[in-house]
Amino acid sequence: MINAGDTSWILTATALVLFMTMPGLALFYAGLVRSKNILSVLMHCAAICCLASVVWLAVGYSLAFSGEGAYLGDLSKVFLSGVSRDAASGSIPESLFFSFQMTFAIITPALIVGAYVERIKFGAVLLISALWLVFVYAPVCHWVWGGGWLASMGVYDFAGGIVVHVTAGVSALVIAKMLGQRSGYPEQIQPPHAPWMVMVGASMLWVGWFGFNAGSALTAGSDASMALLVTHISAATASLVWLVIEWLRFGKPSLVGLVTGTIAGLATVTPASGFIGPMGGFILGLVGGIVTYYCVDLVKGKFNIDDSLDVFAVHGVGGATGTLLVAILILPVFQGVGLAEGVSVMSQLTMQATGIIVTAVWCLLATVIIVNITKRLVGLRIDEEDEVEGLDYKAHGESGYKL
Repeated sequence: MINAGDTSWILTATALVLFMTMPGLALFYAGLVRSKNILSVLMHCAAICCLASVVWLAVGYSLAFSGEGAYLGDLSKVFLSGVSRDAASGSIPESLFFSFQMTFAIITPALIVGAYVERIKFGAVLLISALWLVFVYAPVCHWVWGGGWLASMGVYDFAGGIVVHVTAGVSALVIAKMLGQRSGYPEQIQPPHAPWMVMVGASMLWVGWFGFNAGSALTAGSDASMALLVTHISAATASLVWLVIEWLRFGKPSLVGLVTGTIAGLATVTPASGFIGPMGGFILGLVGGIVTYYCVDLVKGKFNIDDSLDVFAVHGVGGATGTLLVAILILPVFQGVGLAEGVSVMSQLTMQATGIIVTAVWCLLATVIIVNITKRLVGLRIDEEDEVEGLDYKAHGESGYKL
């Protein structure tokens, strides 16, 4: 039976999660790039929002949330066929469940934008995003949330540590590697052109994330309330971790560093948010902040991969860290809800690691194929001359700033 209170909350949460992409993520990324590419990043996020919505309606939702297959749903709900106005999913209308999950399908490929900014063809953005939603996101979503094999195994992922952050992070790293570095990287790459915009975007993401995590309870009760609390605690803690590390390392804490820590804390707590207590939120913020900070150095310094806005380090590694640690922080001693009967910490940890590894391998293989298909059909990279001039004018005929 449809519950009015639950429906009201998920209506609100759906709006909050959409707000994360439009305009939160768009502004966060736009402030991080050079001024000549601000509109291109905004365009990528806006276009993906529209494209993902249509793909989700056409086939994505059905592949993720219909049928009883272990690895993929069926096509029984293409364009929501057979879903009546009064159809329920738990205690909310199925149309609302569809919409809530659609906002996740929107933000996940939009997260990947951060890996390829300032050098990719717009047509490639659209084709990669559409194929990725169908062949990467929808299957993994079915495995974890649609009753697939990882769900049957007992893998915990409350709001998207695997489904959103590991998939986006791994695919972002693959695309960045295959696309190559930006022209003049790293010596000639200027710092973020608008740190204030980065902070505004991060603030919107922080608020929107309450819908992301607390909304994933799908009810308006104690689970949603605790998920909201631990989400905030983790974000605040990780922000302070990044601040302190930068302060000790460089002598000055940066605004961009602070709010990047915020996003790292939010990503890290996401898979655990419905299963842990305040102490768990603090620990995840602390550990996630440290791990993601040094992973940024590892990806760009050690491996020399131009994951431009640190999607893999912040989202992929953060999401994986939270996914693993939920096996420990779920214990009552850490104020968690406790493991299922007969399940040990080690067995749960093995399940969590299995989910991460299998998902990462699938994302790697599928993304390599998708990028190669895109390269053959529309090409990947803009000309070096166009890259130097900037994507705003060369790709879209507009400028972000009028002098």
